[in-house]
Amino acid sequence: MAAISGVVIPYVDGGEPMGQFSMITQEQVGFYNDNGFITVEDVLPMSEVEELRRVTDEFVELSRSVTEHTDRFDLEPGHTPERPMLRRLKEPQKHHEVYARMLRNDRILDVVEALLGPNIRSIGAKLNMKSPEGGSQVEWHTDWAFYPHTNDDIVEVGIPLDDMELENGALMGLAGSHRGPALSHHENGVFVGAVSRDGFDIEDATPFLLKAGGISLHHVRLLHGSAPNLSTRPRRLLLQGYMAADAFPLSGIPDWEAWNERMVRGEPTNEPRLEKVPVIFPEPKPARVGSIYEIQRQMGESHYEGGVEKYAE
Repeated sequence: MAAISGVVIPYVDGGEPMGQFSMITQEQVGFYNDNGFITVEDVLPMSEVEELRRVTDEFVELSRSVTEHTDRFDLEPGHTPERPMLRRLKEPQKHHEVYARMLRNDRILDVVEALLGPNIRSIGAKLNMKSPEGGSQVEWHTDWAFYPHTNDDIVEVGIPLDDMELENGALMGLAGSHRGPALSHHENGVFVGAVSRDGFDIEDATPFLLKAGGISLHHVRLLHGSAPNLSTRPRRLLLQGYMAADAFPLSGIPDWEAWNERMVRGEPTNEPRLEKVPVIFPEPKPARVGSIYEIQRQMGESHYEGGVEKYAE
């Protein structure tokens, strides 16, 4: 079944050829266009989820051997060899075939095609992990603030390896925020990767509550974030980004051949589609750069200071 904001709609595969996305209804597409997000249940069989869990556990074990961030591992502040707390596996598709296959999973791409059209390019992937009893929050931001393009037909797919609930730091989004103006992610004139806590009310947000095997999809301009994990359960979320093939980064394309190797469905183009979309460029950069966690640590005030428990009830 496919769950959309309380409305349950069947996810129908029925042996249709891959590339046919009749299982995504116009109601679902309309909900995404209006609200900026959608959740779809039972997209992946549990055998594939279990495979992702197994491989992820292997990388957590490997992280015991490091004590600081690497080009592969981003670590929680409390990480030790005795208690490994891996916060992010960077570009997992480059480190294991299981993640590489998931980036091109046809059932996921069928859903993405219904939203973006037939020509799809991958942005890449990351695996964000919230360890039990202390996994870090992600401050509220839009993905658009980090990588504006010539148009905003860009979507982030979330694949929970664990049931995603309020208690373990579910992803949350502010419905309709993707249709508003560009939001500043700057403090004192410097890019810090998050909006001011005074610019919105977290209590207006919708949590993406999902069982493992389902997926979430959110628009590149949707304001979203997630609280720390205060539960005794992990919350591991594989995030895979996709864009329409005619969405070109405003920062430029350093390697044309590598750019086109990111096509996961359909055909590439050398004609960018230019839309009237609001942009605030992510410059100048802060003194310390790195993952989103490191950039956001340079904020003056967290969205969750003094109120973490409230959002994990």
